[in-house]
Amino acid sequence: MKTSRSLFMLSLAALLCLSLATPAHAIFDKELDNEKLVMNFHNEVKRGGYQVVDTAGLKKWLDEKKPLLIVDTMPLADSYKKQHIPGAVQFELPIPEMTEMSAAQQAELAKLLGPDKDRLLVIYCGFPKCTRSHNGAMWAVKMGYRQVYRYPGGIKAWAEAGHPVAKVE
Repeated sequence: MKTSRSLFMLSLAALLCLSLATPAHAIFDKELDNEKLVMNFHNEVKRGGYQVVDTAGLKKWLDEKKPLLIVDTMPLADSYKKQHIPGAVQFELPIPEMTEMSAAQQAELAKLLGPDKDRLLVIYCGFPKCTRSHNGAMWAVKMGYRQVYRYPGGIKAWAEAGHPVAKVE
């Protein structure tokens, strides 16, 4: 009991020192930035009409050998060849939200995704702030695919979780 009280008092003293040494606006900046990121992501998902899967969920699907297509939206040479989720195919998309996609690009994406509009699709990019996966998922939905998931953690979260990555030699 005495130890937990001492720990509490020590923590309280450290927090007080930190708050006195740090301007109040600096303490909250990070959380406001995080909130901004979360809300931006939330709004992308709403606009895009797709679903979201996290690292554990995607790993479970792969372990269960669930039939799905994983699409890496990162640049071929700079990213995909260096590391990607095993079995993923590559289709590079830009970072800014794509309000338009040419008919030729749509045809190329449709060819990659296949004719089955009920096929389970998982689309990812590098990390949560990257919006290439948003573009891919949003356009897949616009093209009539019904089981579209964005994997926001991307290759960085996948590798950080200790899951295997593939490379192109």
